[in-house]
Amino acid sequence: MPDSSNTALAGVRRLAEPSVAGMSWRDRGQGLNALVAGSFTLAQLLLVGPRMGFGWDETVYVSQISAHAPAAYFSAPRARGISLLVAPITSWSSSTALLRVYLAVLSAAALFLALRTWRGLFPASVLALGGGLFASLWVTVFYGPQVMPNYWVAIGALAGTGCFLRAHADSADRPAVWGVAASAALMTWMRPTDAVWIIAPSLVLLLFVRRWWRLPVLLALIGGLAVGAVEWIVEAYLGYGGLAQRLSDGSRIQGGLGWNIAVGDQLRSLGGRALCRPCTGPMPNPAVIAWWFVLPLLAVLAAAIALRARRPAFPARTLLPLACAATAAFPYLFLIGYAAPRFLLPAYALLAIPVAAALLHLVTGPDGRWRPITAAVVALGLAGHLAVQYTVLHHTVDRTRADHRAWSRTAAELHRLGVRPPCLLTGNESIPIAFYAGCSSAATDGNNENSTPAAIAGAAQRMPVAYLGTPTGRPPSYARGWTPHSFDGVRMYVASTTTKGGSG
Repeated sequence: MPDSSNTALAGVRRLAEPSVAGMSWRDRGQGLNALVAGSFTLAQLLLVGPRMGFGWDETVYVSQISAHAPAAYFSAPRARGISLLVAPITSWSSSTALLRVYLAVLSAAALFLALRTWRGLFPASVLALGGGLFASLWVTVFYGPQVMPNYWVAIGALAGTGCFLRAHADSADRPAVWGVAASAALMTWMRPTDAVWIIAPSLVLLLFVRRWWRLPVLLALIGGLAVGAVEWIVEAYLGYGGLAQRLSDGSRIQGGLGWNIAVGDQLRSLGGRALCRPCTGPMPNPAVIAWWFVLPLLAVLAAAIALRARRPAFPARTLLPLACAATAAFPYLFLIGYAAPRFLLPAYALLAIPVAAALLHLVTGPDGRWRPITAAVVALGLAGHLAVQYTVLHHTVDRTRADHRAWSRTAAELHRLGVRPPCLLTGNESIPIAFYAGCSSAATDGNNENSTPAAIAGAAQRMPVAYLGTPTGRPPSYARGWTPHSFDGVRMYVASTTTKGGSG
């Protein structure tokens, strides 16, 4: 059926062809989406590489179900979803390369499935371009093969919003309803609080807009949240003093949630800082952050195109993902005092498809033909954007690998000094170095506090123990009688029992 919308809707005119219910698995969009997913896999393996060591947070998640090292302290804000996702590998193998390949393939397959949920809601070209825009961001390529939850929250947000719109468009689409439940469970399984922020607009539509009321969809959304969060909630009562206490501890660890404008912090993190805390220093080069200012402009354009639609179903297909992107980003832009680029991955995923629709609207005329000048300008802009993204990615990967090699060297030196499993490390960067060394880790203060000076001193009588400090810092009282060693900028204090055992 031909579309009767005005000129501004020419770029989305094909949305009505074919109907949501009538789309086949063999539509031409599958090939385009498969191409995007395959390119995403190759980008991860070639540009990040399967042999990049584990980062700080990764060592915490991997160690929970690991054949290599004891479980590190699991602080209140964390959830075990990502640990369980990689358990098929980590439970029996310590191969970093195998785990990276597993995640690269799995993350690409998940992106393909998430894009597929949007079939019939937007043309195939929009979905492929949107998937490409999201998959080509340096932060997406960098974290796709990592044992971190944020990418998977983004996939759940993208798939869940698509399924939600499909279930609204066709009440008989049972797979879409199940998709809503599965996506909500995935998000909550990975990061429960993020999931609540992301689904808020969908819940508002279901509960307060009569024409959006669908009891099966509401039950799927609530049920998915409950299934994903049940382990986290049970664990709160078993190990954190209850749900309220766990939420309070999580807020404290994140600096105390409250009004705090972190937009500048997020801008600084775009230069490749994995964690910007405290977030000081100059802003990155304007070329690095320019896309961040273009993104909201394209989102506004997408919203304007949708609002001018004559078909009542069109606006929601654009406005709902934009609203979910806004609520996903809000706590990380305005409620915490630090930044990490991975925090905004769900927002980027949700913005990708509306932004792609806006870009294609810019480069095509009312008759569907290309606008050569506009298309050339957009193509040049995208080429420059990609060049910047992969420059940042290259520097970030190099710096990260250097940090990980330093941890590995320190672990090897500790082994040489006699600190071998079973063993215990405490002090500066003890969590990642302990993982590399195959040791447990302990802290007597800070966000990862899980021990006392007396307990650490007692452990030194039973196993190899070392305190890791800085060249100029003083060790804690329990370690002042231990043997000091210096290596690679680290001052290591090794318990005397360890030194005797190592020399013997």
